[in-house]
Amino acid sequence: MSATPDRITNDDSLESLLSQAVEYARANGADQIEVAASNDKGYSVTARLGEVETVEHHNQRSMGVTVYRGKAKGSASTNIVTPEAVNRTIDSALNIAKFTAEDECAGLADAELMANNYLQLDLDHPWAIEPDSALQQAIRCEEVARDDKRIVNSEGASVSSIGTQLTYANSHGFVGEYHGTRHSISCSVVAGDDKGMQRDYWYSVERDANNLEDVEAIGAMACERTVRRLGARGLKTCSVPILFEPTLARSLLGHLFSAISGGALYREASFLLDSINKQVLPDWITITEDPHMLGALGSAPFDHEGVRTQSRKVVEDGVLQGYVLSSYSARKLGMQTTANAGGVHNVKISDSNKSQQDLLKDMGKGLLATELIGHGVNTVTGDYSRGASGFWVENGEIQYPVEEITVAGNLADMFVNISAVGNDVDRRGNIQCGSILIENMTIAGGS
Repeated sequence: MSATPDRITNDDSLESLLSQAVEYARANGADQIEVAASNDKGYSVTARLGEVETVEHHNQRSMGVTVYRGKAKGSASTNIVTPEAVNRTIDSALNIAKFTAEDECAGLADAELMANNYLQLDLDHPWAIEPDSALQQAIRCEEVARDDKRIVNSEGASVSSIGTQLTYANSHGFVGEYHGTRHSISCSVVAGDDKGMQRDYWYSVERDANNLEDVEAIGAMACERTVRRLGARGLKTCSVPILFEPTLARSLLGHLFSAISGGALYREASFLLDSINKQVLPDWITITEDPHMLGALGSAPFDHEGVRTQSRKVVEDGVLQGYVLSSYSARKLGMQTTANAGGVHNVKISDSNKSQQDLLKDMGKGLLATELIGHGVNTVTGDYSRGASGFWVENGEIQYPVEEITVAGNLADMFVNISAVGNDVDRRGNIQCGSILIENMTIAGGS
């Protein structure tokens, strides 16, 4: 089996095409235009029960166009990236703009904010591995995960390698592009006993494949996490501390960032309205955003509007310093963009210099939450209610697995009641966070 090309070479034709698109749009009536294109190449393979299940090759281009006639906006996109198709897409966007109401906040980000002379952030690390070899790694990963008689089935193991070229141009004269890679290995298995079945998984994802966890370690962790859930039982309704493991703690910070995002704020759909310079977390917590970490998954030299990204403190000593804004939401709020069109970049939270085991001892009695289910989060009110499973803890030690419970509280209270953040940081995403211990929450279970 031949390999998918392991590298996207610098595609000068794509950059040239975007520049031509800008000129075409201006010549045909656009006052402003922005064009964004992506070029993805790579593959993913999956093995299940020792056999090849899927081999998928990716080779896709796409382009999105937004034009402005005055303050009227029109957008269109295409997956056929040729000069003729791009021109047709621009014509469609211009036509849409004829029938769109004007919006005083519409338009490109300000020209002086463009990321001219942007940084190179070491994001491109092609993986010289043939799909056949990747399949053998997936098979081995699953084999290790199934090397326990309590593992009764498998959802498979996967290996993926994708390279992306992102290019952006607008009528300010800005043209930027950068390359990035994303490689991953994952495994999910099912364990069973006379009380039922349980499923869990583990994975590793990196820009540089040399930093991926070993396939055998991933398989072993998938197995360990799955079998430890066997024999799960319910809990009676109670109010106790909850320790959210890193994968779940990251979602809590995600809710914080959703609540301070410009879209929620200008719609007045956030429980953190008018919270700048107000205490939203304990005074020992600082949250930073660092878009320029070399080789990190969340790094980017500019955002989706070409605005230069910058490091900043979002929360300092528990006090909110700023929101998460695109140029549009910033104008709606009478503020300036924070270069977050497209999301946040490498968010990090200060920790308490304690391991998860230390936090279990500090908690004494309560719940270690390892899985959350459902979408019971209301960003308008902060009400939080989600199905959960995990482990009951007494005297700082795990006693037994639990399931079919609901954890509930209000995010505003949960955030100010964070008593510790672990140093067991999960770096597999844009938000990097350790375990979070919250002093008191309600667990709804049996009577």
